[in-house]
Amino acid sequence: MKTPLSPGSPAPKPRSNGSPDNPLAAELTRLLGPKKVLSNLSERRNYRYDAIQFGATPLAVVLPESTADVVTAVWAARAAGVPIVGRGAASGLSGGAAPALPGLVIAFTRMTRLDIFPERREARAQAGVVTLAVTEKARPFGLIYPPDPASFRTSTIGGNLGENAGGPLCFKYGVSGDYVRALEFVDADGEVHELTRGAYDLAGLLIGSEGTLGLITEATLRLTPPPKFTRTLMASFAEVGACAEAVSAAIAAGAVPGKLEFMDHACINAVEDFLHLGLPREAGALLLVDTDGDDLDTVEEERALVEAACLAAGGSVRRAAGDAESAALWQARRSVSPALGRIRPQRMNEDIVVPRSVLPEVVREIRALGDASGFHLVQFGHIGDGNLHPNILFDPRRESPDAVHDLAHRIALVAIRHGGVLSGEHGIGTMKRPFMREAVDPVTLEALWDVKRALDPAGVLNPGKVLPEELADEAHL
Repeated sequence: MKTPLSPGSPAPKPRSNGSPDNPLAAELTRLLGPKKVLSNLSERRNYRYDAIQFGATPLAVVLPESTADVVTAVWAARAAGVPIVGRGAASGLSGGAAPALPGLVIAFTRMTRLDIFPERREARAQAGVVTLAVTEKARPFGLIYPPDPASFRTSTIGGNLGENAGGPLCFKYGVSGDYVRALEFVDADGEVHELTRGAYDLAGLLIGSEGTLGLITEATLRLTPPPKFTRTLMASFAEVGACAEAVSAAIAAGAVPGKLEFMDHACINAVEDFLHLGLPREAGALLLVDTDGDDLDTVEEERALVEAACLAAGGSVRRAAGDAESAALWQARRSVSPALGRIRPQRMNEDIVVPRSVLPEVVREIRALGDASGFHLVQFGHIGDGNLHPNILFDPRRESPDAVHDLAHRIALVAIRHGGVLSGEHGIGTMKRPFMREAVDPVTLEALWDVKRALDPAGVLNPGKVLPEELADEAHL
């Protein structure tokens, strides 16, 4: 339902009295004050990117502290006829927060109010709350927030929901959208809406829409008690396919680990060069596993199932001796991104999801594509969920971006051919947008455009993302 900010009196539409150089920034400064608006070119340039993609320099940047500030910013942008892009910590990996066109960026990093309601096992978080902060504030009440993307120390709740981010716990505990009970968002007209999950789940539609349907400003999140017991193991394999075979066998045997992650040979060595943790450099692949729960016997039985599957696939297994060794192993997995950044200045981060039954074939095919390409390609990801992150590392000064995109396209086609999808948690953004016509049938694409037209008829919210450009031209958006 719509929630007017000032009951009984419509909010005033903004009027421009700005400078000839940047009237949008001047008008926003008049409406919101200079502390909430960035107008200098050097400041605005800092908001044209996400973690791996650069875009257009915005005309102005707003740093709202409330939903009312967001509404005012949207009105000003609409009056100026410019597009609007929402931005969290810019840790995204598909270009979703990088403006495709000059316009307004609304950066939510100052919207950090966070309240815990232990009696309801809920948190109410503004969009700029850092992911890890939810668990840190809930833990004294014996509760946690399970979604844990690798960037959980920097990524924000709004950004997580925009991409429906996952993380190592996704196989057993689910992704960000599974923990949302209600949302507040601002639509393309500057109206505020409160949504609760129900039969017609508009909140679910907003989650994962990458800011193309509305600007999420707050969320009510479900909290859970942490498991009482956790056991960690590491298994090493001669090649990636054997690792994938072990995963499929363990799950078929009934194991449901809390975490089930893998890294290939190139990824292992990148992390070892970075952290020197004693990882086995000779391994073709590593599998990192946590089994957890409230009954210790069940946790141990589940770990034994995983061990048996790994040994049957030709792997060797090492149990973590205690919490310190377990923490070091998971530090290795969470440090993949900075480790890869030391090898090449840029990377194309794929995010395909395939059925677990075809994991061995898929990881082997991708490995073969990487070997034939001449590029430095690494694989890692949430293998228990079938969510793989092949990364193409490159230097644009010496290697062709077109060749990089061609390899990314070939990887996407592998996923599609095996019944998979283009993204599990990083979003489509601009990077996977060119592959959408091959991944999604025309009827579904047109239905998605119908939703976009209904919620954003002028096409001002994060244009140039997700849906293919040729359909946008046909729709005159």
